[in-house]
Amino acid sequence: MQARIDRIDARTAPPDTDAESAMQAGARPYPVPPLPRQHLSKPGSEAALRLAPLYDAPHYRGSEKLKHHVAIVTGGDSGIGRSVAVLFAREGADVVVVYLAEHADAQATAQAVEAEGRRCELIAGDLSSAAFCRRVVRRTMARFGRLDTLVNNAAFQLHARTLDDLTPAHFERTVKTNLYGMYYLTRAASPMTEGAIHAWTRTLAAQPEEISPAYVFLASPQTASYITGEILPIIGGYD
Repeated sequence: MQARIDRIDARTAPPDTDAESAMQAGARPYPVPPLPRQHLSKPGSEAALRLAPLYDAPHYRGSEKLKHHVAIVTGGDSGIGRSVAVLFAREGADVVVVYLAEHADAQATAQAVEAEGRRCELIAGDLSSAAFCRRVVRRTMARFGRLDTLVNNAAFQLHARTLDDLTPAHFERTVKTNLYGMYYLTRAASPMTEGAIHAWTRTLAAQPEEISPAYVFLASPQTASYITGEILPIIGGYD
């Protein structure tokens, strides 16, 4: 599937242009274009990236907003999911990281969570399986005895320039992972969770650590107990 899209991209890619500098809105300087080009096969490994995303948010100070909480973070092995897991731990939560098969990335996340003084459970598997989603919740309860927050972060994304390039198999894979997975896991967790995060971003250009504090805000009863069903746009401003 990815090889087919790569061949289409090679035929239709526009000529290179000079990229504008990225907006510097964070608490520390971020890499600016031109960035090193690198192509990874899906699902990809963050450990293989020459320029690793910034996830640890060293400027962020915890204040026990999630003390004694237990959270499931899907796609928590890398990127935004890893940053969310680390900041949740910094705020006092134990974290269950659900991921597909990127074991080295997941281990790095677990080490980062444990460095914050919290516990981390790693569970590998396919979220498009209802049985696997039920197993995730059962293992969470067996290990920690409670579940407070579910972060539906995992997703499959393989771009297609036109609708003709989006094959039925490509479409089915996207829907099963992104929609079925969220449905199955939320359904399995809903009898137990006190809070669930629905945080979507309109761009993936921001560093993970720029986005993860918003997840803490939505998960914490001190800051968002009266907020439900809202979408928080984390978009770095409009053009």
